[in-house]
Amino acid sequence: MNNFEITVPTTIVFGKDQLAQVVKQIHKHYDGQKLLVLYGGGSVERSGFLDRLKDALSSFERHFFKGIEANPEFETLMKAVEYIREHNIGFMLAVGGGSVIDGVKFISGAVNYAGDPWEVLQRKPGTEFTSAVPFGCILTIPATGSESNSGAVISRAELKEKRTMGGPLFFPKFALLDPTFVATLPKRQLANGVIDAFMHTMEQYLTYPSGNLLQERYAEGILSTLIEIGPKVVEHPEDYKLASNLMWCANQALNGVLRCGVATDWATHMIGHELTALHGIDHAQTLAIVAPRLYELKFENKAEKLAQYGRRVWQLEGSDREVAAAAIRNTEAFFHTLGVKTRISEYTTDYMETPAIVKQRFTERNWLKLGERQDLTLGKKAL
Repeated sequence: MNNFEITVPTTIVFGKDQLAQVVKQIHKHYDGQKLLVLYGGGSVERSGFLDRLKDALSSFERHFFKGIEANPEFETLMKAVEYIREHNIGFMLAVGGGSVIDGVKFISGAVNYAGDPWEVLQRKPGTEFTSAVPFGCILTIPATGSESNSGAVISRAELKEKRTMGGPLFFPKFALLDPTFVATLPKRQLANGVIDAFMHTMEQYLTYPSGNLLQERYAEGILSTLIEIGPKVVEHPEDYKLASNLMWCANQALNGVLRCGVATDWATHMIGHELTALHGIDHAQTLAIVAPRLYELKFENKAEKLAQYGRRVWQLEGSDREVAAAAIRNTEAFFHTLGVKTRISEYTTDYMETPAIVKQRFTERNWLKLGERQDLTLGKKAL
């Protein structure tokens, strides 16, 4: 088992009818009055939830910022940064899915940063966020686990780039996970949520066998649960049992625990981010595009774990190579049962130059060796 260090400081409040707990949690972490609620589109308005939230927060001086995109956009987030500076706001509440929460993480660090915050995302030497405005969140879309981790992905449309950030400053103080929100989501978002949670787990599991036996079983439990409930929750999001299991799986897939003591990959995500930046394909859809092909490309190095995955998660039988190959096919078929396509040509015809652009960007960032073995290179075959 590898050495590891973990801190998971976010308080999770799970279940329905918990708005009163949100107020209590804010008071635990903030003794001021000015509060900014940030959210995305109008779904929280149309559902009536925003009105209920306003009532619950009536003891605060409430401010609101609407319009954080599905891929949180740097320009939009900087408007929120200026608003917070202008009004001297001391606490934020993110209401939405991972994109809203990611955006708020960036905002929290950018508020007190003296320079151009984009340079921090570019990881220029000597640049970093050194303080953060505290924030909590109310999760409405189960997918990314951003509600209890410290990472974020930020987009900049004018540059067609997505950049990552994170660190101990950016854990939410608390997160309300209410599974009843799942019933309000369209099928596309539900399918994306299932795949996002699935692939977060795979990036920390489908590498090579580790000595951390608990983590192996833990990851397999999440994968098995998502396979069991995935197509069902897409069709029946009002089912509280299905919804609550999806929300908890998505949280557990990326709250930091799965990575403890094991090797991780993340190449699928790094490549997938570029497909979103270049072509506007949903994040989860890019993962469904990249993962099966990546597993085929790295079959020899991943064969042992693929065989374990095939036997334990898919209950496949046969030789190790037969089971490993079938496990890839089953994974791709699972994405199809969720209504998600797995070829870039099914999303755009403008992809012929994509490998060259991705190769150039990865070269500029010195991302020359990816994967758990650092052996995924930038040759034509790899990308």
